[in-house]
Amino acid sequence: MGYGRLGSSESVDSFPESFTSQLGETTSRPRRRGKHKLIALALLSLVLVVAAVVSAGFLLGFRTKASNGAESAIRKRPTQAISQTCSRTRYRSICVNSLLDFPGALSANDRDLVHITVNMTLQRVGKALYGVSEIANVAMDSLSRSAYEDCFELLEDSMDQLSLSLNSIAPPGQRSGKPVGTTQDVLTWLSAALTNQDTCVEGLSGANGYVRSQMENRLKDLTELVSNCLAIFAYSGGDQDFSGVPIQNRRRLMESSSDFQMEDGMPAWLTRRERRLLEMPVSSIQADIVVSKDGNGTYKKISDAIKSVPDYNSRRTIIYVKAGVYEEKNLKVGRKKTNLMFIGDGKSKTIITGGKNFFDNITTFHTASFAASGAGFIARDITFENYAGPAKHQAVALRVGADHAVVYRCNVIGYQDSLYVHSQRQFYRECDIYGTVDFIFGNAAVVIQNCSLYARKPMDMQKNTITAQNRKDPYQNTGISIHNSRVLATPDLQSSKANFSTYLGRPWKLYSRTVYMQSYIGDHVHARGWLEWNATFALDTLYYGEYMNYGPGAAVGQRVQWPGYRVITSPVEASKFTVAEFISGSSWLPSTGVAFLAGLSV
Repeated sequence: MGYGRLGSSESVDSFPESFTSQLGETTSRPRRRGKHKLIALALLSLVLVVAAVVSAGFLLGFRTKASNGAESAIRKRPTQAISQTCSRTRYRSICVNSLLDFPGALSANDRDLVHITVNMTLQRVGKALYGVSEIANVAMDSLSRSAYEDCFELLEDSMDQLSLSLNSIAPPGQRSGKPVGTTQDVLTWLSAALTNQDTCVEGLSGANGYVRSQMENRLKDLTELVSNCLAIFAYSGGDQDFSGVPIQNRRRLMESSSDFQMEDGMPAWLTRRERRLLEMPVSSIQADIVVSKDGNGTYKKISDAIKSVPDYNSRRTIIYVKAGVYEEKNLKVGRKKTNLMFIGDGKSKTIITGGKNFFDNITTFHTASFAASGAGFIARDITFENYAGPAKHQAVALRVGADHAVVYRCNVIGYQDSLYVHSQRQFYRECDIYGTVDFIFGNAAVVIQNCSLYARKPMDMQKNTITAQNRKDPYQNTGISIHNSRVLATPDLQSSKANFSTYLGRPWKLYSRTVYMQSYIGDHVHARGWLEWNATFALDTLYYGEYMNYGPGAAVGQRVQWPGYRVITSPVEASKFTVAEFISGSSWLPSTGVAFLAGLSV
């Protein structure tokens, strides 16, 4: 995972909560972005923010009083609506003070304050993005440059997510042409914006002093403001988070399970065409773009294929990647590249690989061999690999921050931090995932179903931890659900399992949430099941659950006795972590074509 997590050469038991091995400053590397380009992008973003703010103000009927009006004539004091709204947040003083200075807040009711809070935060993120662009040409060592670029990308992503949220909570008939989301959509987007901020701040912990201080000054209070947005929105719908079970909108009827279980066994958020695409043989698929290393395709490089696709494409674009080993720098499906589907010749034939790692003096976020943040990302029959090895610490094979992402019949192979399920809603089916330390980590709302999770032989003095979930805020609708899967050991670990302990997970952040349901657990898993992050950190706030697992490692008699750990006995509670309820609020899976199990039935 990111900074604040174990380096591969250290024992899990000895690793502190904070990152203890900062790299020294190195010589500046060539700048990847020109100052003018960054400022132009930031200015454009700021213009969009201003437009959104003005539009939202018009839509909500905010009436900013004249400078000689009653609001400016007296010392501003919080109204009952502001006091009540901010009492629901984790950062109350910032909530009150920021609302007092925002146009229209003093005359707003509870409902209007939901819109105003998102609007205000969107404006603040736009200002931060502009401020961050001002230091683009400051000399930076490679780690600082990496952290800086992460933050810039993540701020842009948050702009999109907050804009979508703002449009979705505007009154009907008074919205822009952007998509309008459900309650679960908005919770997902706000949760992702908060995760983005957390990832940015974590990366900056390794930056040099000047860069870190400049960035922190420009990013001041953003985490608190986004957290407050999330809390206010969640509460406005009567939502409550009980015992770690995901927030649900009590006023909105969930679709019945039959809406998710299609007659061909495939799930509910995909079109019929996409379902067929995921099942039909490659030879029968008419791809839009073909990538082939031998030149017998549209492009030789995957990166060139991605660049050729129009931004914000609403139609499904199929990129067929022929058999071969592809290693390309910065291979990424950015947020503007939507609805891309990658199809390989098989996970033993089409291999996307790389070796970027912690010792390259870059952030964990930057080490991914392949990254995707464009909504509607789908991958099928491909191997994603990071070959850096266990001694190189954090080294991500696949990073996904795309909403409504599906990864089907793929390999994800690495050691530490193999699969980074960064944010938003994701679904993995019939995949093989390999690693050692925290090899499935992040803060998405993700269901991993009918997959095999292979613990590998770690370095001496290490322990394996399969998951490290980093839910930071109790209102985030995120977590890792492992359902109907297999927890296995690779042959080299199986033969030496007496020398290495393997655990189901450990809590990276305060509200870490992970469940294993109806899955086989091998005998290499320690009887305690779960491992502390650092002493007593998060043991009473996490949510770790096991439901009807089986196999020699599934016995719960000697499991940890943490306040936040539970053996789930209620099917109603367990069902909250199924595809139908945890990630399918918008019924998006069936359109992707991946077979899935909607509920608990196996």
